[in-house]
Amino acid sequence: MMHEHFREALEQLDVPLVRKIWRHVFPNMPQPASDDEALISLHMARSAARSIGFRARAYSHAWLVERGFPSQLPDELRPRAERIYPVTVPTVGIAVRHRTPVALAIRQSMEHAVLDVGVNNPIETKRAIMAARAKTRKKLLGIE
Repeated sequence: MMHEHFREALEQLDVPLVRKIWRHVFPNMPQPASDDEALISLHMARSAARSIGFRARAYSHAWLVERGFPSQLPDELRPRAERIYPVTVPTVGIAVRHRTPVALAIRQSMEHAVLDVGVNNPIETKRAIMAARAKTRKKLLGIE
């Protein structure tokens, strides 16, 4: 009976149900500290479970990879899963008009700003890029 409930929670990604099952079945084992931890564990288990349909396993694989967590999907199934749910990668484009040493130095400072702040918040990323650009221009060209 418990097996059926766990499978249902796994298929439906039902976090409250799976946390309830863990508390009941494994009361002395470490419990997920939050719903987020439980959801990550569900996706990991779902990507590994052969008894779950492939589309659900592929979705869990994509969900985990997108957030930087390891997927349990076997290597031979990953290309097929990634055709169903392509991996998206956030990027930033930086362009300079000229390839002078000054322009390349400005571009490099902008690239470092992206590496420092990341690409998850576009407004924060742009703010950091523009601040790095202004600082480097001021330093190299004496422009305010």
